Amino acid sequence: IGKTSENYLKEGIQVYKKRIQRYLPFDIKVLPNIKNSKKLSTALIKEKEGEVLLKQFAAQDFVILLDENGRQYSSVQFAKYWQSVLNKSSGQIKFVCGGAYGFSDAVYRRANAQLSLSPMTFSHQLVRLVFVEQLYRAFTILHNEPYHHA
Repeated sequence: IGKTSENYLKEGIQVYKKRIQRYLPFDIKVLPNIKNSKKLSTALIKEKEGEVLLKQFAAQDFVILLDENGRQYSSVQFAKYWQSVLNKSSGQIKFVCGGAYGFSDAVYRRANAQLSLSPMTFSHQLVRLVFVEQLYRAFTILHNEPYHHA
């Protein structure tokens, strides 16, 4: 939810997106912020964002929320987890970075898993870059490539 406005973040995201595409088809879909959200309560914003997000998921999709309360992994642990998701998923795998207030209850119920990148709080724009770098790192770990230790 919400666009990445900083050019340095956009450039970094594109670098890792291109690298990830060496391993499998990969795309990033950015959904617009809810219009007139300044007039809405936090609960209503999450509900409206949730409605938008839920429309993006097919029944067979494996949905992983990037969420501060999700499970944390080291990079090597995440690579192993990622391999298990790849092995068991029959649909698309969708990692979701929500809006500033998190996810609605309906989105939490739909999700297959929750992943936290750190106990620290990052801007949603920065989370995208950190996440795609870690996803790329997971691929290099799984393929025994030197990036992880370079």
